[in-house]
Amino acid sequence: MPSDIDGATAVVTGSSSGIGERIATTFAEAGANVVTNSRSQERAESTAADIRDAGGTAIAVEADVSEKADAEKLVDAAVEEFGSVDVMVNNAGVLIVSPILELTEEKWREVIDVNLTGVFFGAQAAGEQMAAQPGDGRIINISSIFGSVGVQGRGPYNAAKGAVDNLTRALAVDLAEHDVQVNALAPGFVRSDLNRDLRADEGSEALNDAADWPYYDYDDRHIENRTPMGRFGTLEEVANCALFLASGDHYMTGEIVHADGGWLAFGWGSTGR
Repeated sequence: MPSDIDGATAVVTGSSSGIGERIATTFAEAGANVVTNSRSQERAESTAADIRDAGGTAIAVEADVSEKADAEKLVDAAVEEFGSVDVMVNNAGVLIVSPILELTEEKWREVIDVNLTGVFFGAQAAGEQMAAQPGDGRIINISSIFGSVGVQGRGPYNAAKGAVDNLTRALAVDLAEHDVQVNALAPGFVRSDLNRDLRADEGSEALNDAADWPYYDYDDRHIENRTPMGRFGTLEEVANCALFLASGDHYMTGEIVHADGGWLAFGWGSTGR
């Protein structure tokens, strides 16, 4: 897919699997130099190696985005290798499912530290570099439909993603004078490693027990009934949305782009499929 990210440098955090991995490979296919990332060098290198094997350009950097120094290390590595940071995708995230009354302080802080503070550190480090270099820049924060609603058992994730949405607006206002566009991409239900273990086998007894669901289990039927498009999204669809935002060929900043098959627009709750 042609875009003006050909020759640009893109950092994609949490790009060893799922949405982050697909965004990284999609950007590379569009001609970008890509910096892949994971808390494991081996996992980050796996994605980078796949990109290089396909004819693209990529390096891997081990970093924990919840640490400010590590976020800065990612940006520094990109500049050292490729000379700039043109696109920053703050994708790294964790999901912990627990009823609020059973949630520990440790688990709360883990989700907030990675999903919110990690986004801030990444955006701050990238924004500083983008402001100092010629040309414009694009920051894409990966949010979620859960940033707009309250869902049982997902309190810290809801809180973090809701804060990411408003942080995106604040960053967009602050960085506009530096020609940096900041937008958030909020996917709906997409088949990925992040939610794979939460989906139960169809017919599970827990799925029909109001006391148990939806804290832990849901199957394809629940998503199909709740989504007007009647299916999960694909990693490719989400990556293509990110590619559009990364292109910069639009008059958008401070926006939350929902790629959810109509999930948030649907007020009734079930299509009855």
